[in-house]
Amino acid sequence: MDRGTVGSAQSGRLLVEVREEGSSAVVTPAGELDHHTADLLREPLEECLAKGFSRLVVDCTRLEFCDSTGLNVLLGARLKAEAEGGGVHLAGMQPVVARVFEITGAEAVFTVHDTLEAALADTAG
Repeated sequence: MDRGTVGSAQSGRLLVEVREEGSSAVVTPAGELDHHTADLLREPLEECLAKGFSRLVVDCTRLEFCDSTGLNVLLGARLKAEAEGGGVHLAGMQPVVARVFEITGAEAVFTVHDTLEAALADTAG
């Protein structure tokens, strides 16, 4: 992957940008992550893993909604990243999105950071 923005995918309700930040791939979904838009996030996450990035940081600051399908995409990426010795870090979740993770207990299996900067500074996984 090249430095800077390396890719993006968009539908009417979700835009996903991907960039390299040191040894991490930073994936930024903006909009609504649900059954109709989940593949727009799944594909870039899988591409990052295929390119050798086992540490994925999902910048959730612009994510306005996430349903169970979106949550499953993130859980799937987490399993694949951990199989490669890495992990998925979530950063800057809005309260409405954080609530989905709290209700389902998924927050316990992710490393969650208040900010993108904190996620990038965390050198674990």
